[in-house]
Amino acid sequence: MPKWGYSITEEELDPEKAVKASGREVRVSHKPAHEVCKTIKGMTLTQAKRYLRDVMAKKRPVPFKRFKKKAGHRHGLEKAYAGRYPVKAAKHILKVLEGAQANAEYKGLDTDRLRIIHASAYPGMKIKRYIQRAFGKSSPKFETLCHIEIALEEHVELEEET
Repeated sequence: MPKWGYSITEEELDPEKAVKASGREVRVSHKPAHEVCKTIKGMTLTQAKRYLRDVMAKKRPVPFKRFKKKAGHRHGLEKAYAGRYPVKAAKHILKVLEGAQANAEYKGLDTDRLRIIHASAYPGMKIKRYIQRAFGKSSPKFETLCHIEIALEEHVELEEET
């Protein structure tokens, strides 16, 4: 069984105030997952959960800045013109985010003061299949899986703002 690592190093995290969670080999495209992770990075836990639920309900679009070819304009976007509603990616990222929240509760951290300090999605392994074609031929059909990583950290200044 493989031993997974994280793209964020241990030196960047405070072990008493930070938690991590990951989803490995998730059957979702890495392109919309990357855009969702880039959007929620820096948000608080409650803001990110509310945002992901709005994306799944198709109320708020996710700005597509990197993978934006043939993506239409969406109303309500700031600093980007193209956007989409990646429901499947948002659902899986919300699941990983809830896992990180459970890790924080187990560690004894205050979940109201948690902020996302690291969110990344990158391609995993490929599932190789072949489609039967005419005259005894076949064409490859590859499905790329995705790794999702989230790290949360408890911030003191969030308590002072409220």
